[in-house]
Parts: sequence; C-alpha cells; structure tokens
Amino acid sequence: MLLRRVGAGLGVGLGVGAGVGAGAAGIGWFYSSVLLDTSIRPVFPDRVLAAADGTVTLAASRLTAQPGTWGLRWADPSGSGLAVLGPVAAENRREVVRPLLAGAAPEPGTAVVLDAGPYDPDPSARGLRFENVDVPGPLGSYPAWWVPADGDTWVVLVHGRGGARREALRILPALHGRGHPQLVITYRNDVGAPPSPDGRYHLGDTEWEDVEAAVRFAADHGARRIVLYGWSMGGAVTAAFLDRSAEAQRVAAVVWDAPLVDWRTTLRQQARNRRLPPWLSPLACVVTSRRIGIDFDRFDLRRNPPAVRPPTFVVHSAGDTAVPVAASRALAAAAPGLGWPMRYLEVPLAEHTASWNADPVAYERAVTSFLDEVAEGRPNEGAGTMGG
Repeated sequence: MLLRRVGAGLGVGLGVGAGVGAGAAGIGWFYSSVLLDTSIRPVFPDRVLAAADGTVTLAASRLTAQPGTWGLRWADPSGSGLAVLGPVAAENRREVVRPLLAGAAPEPGTAVVLDAGPYDPDPSARGLRFENVDVPGPLGSYPAWWVPADGDTWVVLVHGRGGARREALRILPALHGRGHPQLVITYRNDVGAPPSPDGRYHLGDTEWEDVEAAVRFAADHGARRIVLYGWSMGGAVTAAFLDRSAEAQRVAAVVWDAPLVDWRTTLRQQARNRRLPPWLSPLACVVTSRRIGIDFDRFDLRRNPPAVRPPTFVVHSAGDTAVPVAASRALAAAAPGLGWPMRYLEVPLAEHTASWNADPVAYERAVTSFLDEVAEGRPNEGAGTMGG
C-alpha cells in the first residue's frame, strides 16, 4: 500500500513537471516567434487631447515627454499621417504640450505615436537629390537610395529590426555636407526586398550578406573607402559583416547608434519590458538558436569582437528601454584591450535610437567630428556625454 501511494505520487509529480516543462517550452517558442517575426505592425499607444495655436497637447506618458524633436504619426485613410513636433513647451501629470513645427495636427482623440523618424518619404524630404537604385544581392534585387556627392568615401546606412530606410533621413544632410555619397539600403524581409527563405529575421546572422552586397555595389560604383552606419540591430548586422566578410577591409570607419552589441543582454531587457520571468530569456535563446541556427556567442562583441575593427563611434542613450546602454558601456570600456579604436558618447534621457532627436545639432557635430578625425588620422578614442 505504501509503495502504491509513493508510486502514485511520483506519477502525479512527473505529470505536473512535464506539464510545466511543456508550458515553459511553449512560452519560449512564442517569445522566439515574436523575436523572429518580420510582420511588425504599427502601434499607436498615445492620444491627442487638443490641437490649437500651433501646439499639440498629448496625454502624458514617458514617450510623449521625450526631449527634443519628434515625428508624430497616426493612421489615416491615405496611410500614415505625419507631423513634426518640437521640444516640450509645458507638461503636468496629465498633459504634454509640444509646438507643431511642420505638417497638420490630427483631430483630438486620435491615437498617435511619437516616432524618432520625423521625415518622409525619401531623401527629397531633406532637400537632397537622390536616385532609386537596385543592389544585386544573394537573394535577388534590393532597393536602395543613392544620394550622390563628390567624395569617394561612401556611407552605407543600415536600419534596425522592424525599421525602414527613413531611419537614415535624419543624418543624411550632415553626411552630405562632408561630401559623402550615401547608400541607404534594405535587407532581406524589408518592404520591396527579397524575403529570407524561411520568412524570419535571422538577427544579423544572415542579413550581413546583404550589407556585403551593398558594399560591393558601392565599390563597383567608385567607392574607395566605406563608412558603415547602423542603428540598433543594424549594429549586429554590420558587426557580423566585419567579422565574416572578405569586403570588411574596405571599411574605414563605423558609426553605431544604440547598437545591439550583445543579443542576450538585449533579450533579457525585452523580457523585463514584457514582465516575463527571468528564466524565459535563456530558454528563448536556446529555442531561437535551434530554429535559425544562430550562435549568440558570436554576437557578444565584448567577448567576441569582429575580426576587422575599424575606428568606431558608438552613441547610446541612458534612457534606452529597448537595447540596454550597459552593453555599449561595457564594450567601450573593453575596446582599448581589444585593439579597437572606439569613441563612446552617452546621451541622457532619450529613448531608443533617439539621440539625434534629443539634440540634432550636437549629435551631428559629434558624428562629423569623429569622421573628420578618422579622415585626418588623429586619435579617436575617448568618451563623453551630450546634452543635459
């Protein structure tokens, strides 16, 4: 009788354990699916309360109170509405008032989002002449914007996960002023670009091949040197290129804005954002590795820096809730020991990839100063802060 009871209890325990394990695996699979999903849909979490006298009043939130210049986007019958808002003029616990700098404000009650990209639809919005070009790549033809200039050091600009080419529109005039031809690229799964064979993001593990194609295109059209410019996951993509591509030796300098330099650290942050248990992030990493074959160790740049390490400027904001600033800090601190010339600039308060928005003039000055130093061969190591 005792043996029967023990056996019965063991059977129940095994059943419960198996159920918990299956549930955890299911959650890990779901989180992995979110990470790899390429069908990212716009979200409009904020709301317009009033619009009058050249100002827009928004319901107070952490995002609507962000410093600096932002795009205000909303859904409308013709697609996506866009206005440009300036720095916060007044705020209280319920409302945030910002000046309307460009565009027409939506009606009160409209669901909106503050977007770090205040320009649309292409470089003409910045007063720049450009051409639509097709970059031949490993999966087909990839649309890109080419902004011509007189120099022979081209900048190849790479957006982040779920982003688009318009992410680059903020910095184009400053780079054009230095005489850089610019190639604003797409990669697999972007609108108009070829899909990946499995229809999933590969988090930089295959997308780097599309950057390689863009660098070859630039070289074939007169580029003698390349500057890589990446935002967010664009950092992971370009780092994989620097590690794996035979074309990496063409790169003279790198600029990374809020770069993803450690996938595991970023996924832990994303799990916290979703109020998921801490153990889920490692499980999701295991599931993701099995699904797409990625080795996350190769994307920890502090422990496994890329084979080619050109002078690199990293800018990251302390207020980034998407990609933790701690990983960039750690990489910058380790860079001298890695033989990696690196300048690090930290911006207070601003959200993910919003350092330009917080202070466009200071941001552009920092980027162009770095490129001036690289071009003139002066040392570029160092750290600093921007804004207040």
